[in-house]
Amino acid sequence: MDDHAADGAGDQPSGSQHLAGQAGADQAGADAEAAEAARLEAESLEAERVEAERLEAGRLLFAGECQFFYAAQRLDQLPEPGLPEVAFAGRSNVGKSTLVNALTGRKALARASNTPGRTRQLNFFDLAGRLTLVDMPGYGYAQAAKEVKADWQGLMFEFLRGRPTLRRVVLLLDSRIELKASDLAVMELLDRAAVTYQLVLTKADGVRPGVLGRKHAEALALVRKHPAAFPDVLATSSETGLGMETLRAELADLALPSPSPFGRGRRKQQAPALTPRPPHR
Repeated sequence: MDDHAADGAGDQPSGSQHLAGQAGADQAGADAEAAEAARLEAESLEAERVEAERLEAGRLLFAGECQFFYAAQRLDQLPEPGLPEVAFAGRSNVGKSTLVNALTGRKALARASNTPGRTRQLNFFDLAGRLTLVDMPGYGYAQAAKEVKADWQGLMFEFLRGRPTLRRVVLLLDSRIELKASDLAVMELLDRAAVTYQLVLTKADGVRPGVLGRKHAEALALVRKHPAAFPDVLATSSETGLGMETLRAELADLALPSPSPFGRGRRKQQAPALTPRPPHR
């Protein structure tokens, strides 16, 4: 072998060098995979921690004192805006009063009328001095008088459109029955009022899991067609508690912050000092 060939042969890595290089590359790849797995695990643990904190914040808020403080049948009777507000709406017999009672852990905070479609007023409840819950009249009951249905084109629409403290409307749909024309009409009204609303399926314990899954998918497809609809849809049961802690956490996100235990947090905004009006049932 001449000198030039010998020099060229010396430039080629030996078999052991090649194996060592491959082993190094494999180790680097394994280290990268391990680092990525550790990062994903850390992100997952952090997400679990944040969600646990949200659920606890919702539990604490709705474990607080909740009191009825006002009722209004006309726009000029509305209380002055104060705390952030969440309104509950739905067809008569959708289980609205039962859901509000289940959220707050009370049996008779919100009372259903014995005659569906009869309650024609907005009822306001102060939740722990941090959030106002607004119980809206039911809509769409077949036997309701025409003037009752018209409330949703009058007082209810004006309240929704002009209330600066209204953060969200929780629109309840009965998971056991098909969507009604009145539900779609109210969704369009909420779109026109430019009020964020969230669909919540009620009475989920009354349907089979497969049926509930299809209802949930249909509701998700529906919200994508409505500009004011919140993207998440919750399935709930006031009987079993399904979805309740998640809904509490969602609504707690809209409330005033809880007072700092050291007295340096944001001051709690009180509900307007008003003389309570007894609800007309």
